[in-house]
Amino acid sequence: MTASPLLPLFLTIFVDVLGFTLVIPLLPYYALHFGATPLQVGLLNASYAAVQLLSGPLLGSLSDQLGRKRMLLASQLGLLVGFAILGGAQSLWMLFAGRLIAGATAGNLTIAQAYITDVTTPENRTRSFGLIGIAFGMGFLIGPPLAGVMAHRFGYPAPALAAAVLSMCSASLTFFFLPDLPPSLTPSTPRRSLSFGHFLRLPTARARLLQFFCYILSFTTLIGGIPLFLERRFHYNVEQTGYIFAFSGLIGAIIQGGLLGRLARALGEEKLATLGLLTMFSHAALGWINQLSFLLVVVAVGGFGTSVVRPALTTLITRSVPSEQQGAALGVSQSLGSLGQILGTISAGALIGRNLIPAFGILSAIFAAMGLALGFLATPVHLSDDRSPIHG
Repeated sequence: MTASPLLPLFLTIFVDVLGFTLVIPLLPYYALHFGATPLQVGLLNASYAAVQLLSGPLLGSLSDQLGRKRMLLASQLGLLVGFAILGGAQSLWMLFAGRLIAGATAGNLTIAQAYITDVTTPENRTRSFGLIGIAFGMGFLIGPPLAGVMAHRFGYPAPALAAAVLSMCSASLTFFFLPDLPPSLTPSTPRRSLSFGHFLRLPTARARLLQFFCYILSFTTLIGGIPLFLERRFHYNVEQTGYIFAFSGLIGAIIQGGLLGRLARALGEEKLATLGLLTMFSHAALGWINQLSFLLVVVAVGGFGTSVVRPALTTLITRSVPSEQQGAALGVSQSLGSLGQILGTISAGALIGRNLIPAFGILSAIFAAMGLALGFLATPVHLSDDRSPIHG
């Protein structure tokens, strides 16, 4: 494995994630400022994912054909436009417009994962995917509290405008420092359908993609509901909510910065994903929590799970398809993740809007249980054909 291209890629991802985390805790309060209902808050969160559902496979496939760096730049510039519109919003529909534009070009995570796949060996891949997790952890550690302070002192547009500036910085890092790679697909590469159906017909890929879908359902039900939950149960404002997100980010940074590689080597990706999904059952306790200390325990336990499941499942997905189709497969996983975001965030908003606060945490745990069950069903297939996916 060549370490040199991973450093600029890590910096690029970190700047992207920092911009992303500046906006996550802001959106519910920003929307409520324009008179949105809890359901409309869920729809706003889902709008980003709805267009990403369509764009994810396309951007992943284009990165296979045109090169990772070129498509990563296009994605980052699209996010810049989306954040700028968000920062200049004067009404609720402008918030939706900014999120739709950002979602249509939000392929940076998929492309970054495909880039890592290109420059790493299978045995080192989970640890390398942990770089994305570290970037997310650091982003959640810094971004949400910074967004809360900025929104509290300078108004809701300030974090979105800061995210736009960060997107420009990220694009500059990619352009000047990220080594270019030749496209994964060449004119001599046999062309096959890279649609959802193609990957869902491969038994191992199908199991891992559906397992990833359930993980995202659980995670986004939690994330989509937490700001509204904290506002109603603890009467937190945007700044206080940012600190809870920061604590979750600290847990993620610790796990993925120091423990993920050792856990992957000791347990393997399958067992690591199973362990992570089990800890996400803790989300079911949220509805009955009234004390900050208990809230932090649940956030810490669930944060461990969300930190280890994504890189483990991402590695399993890349092993389930031929190397020249990994970008497209990761694009499909992103689109399934987007579908999970749509369903998860709308469900959380609708449940909390009806004052069914315990139900949103229970639903998150149910989705994690579904992912766990899929993992058990996939184990016999995975062990036999993990490195020969084309025979599925």
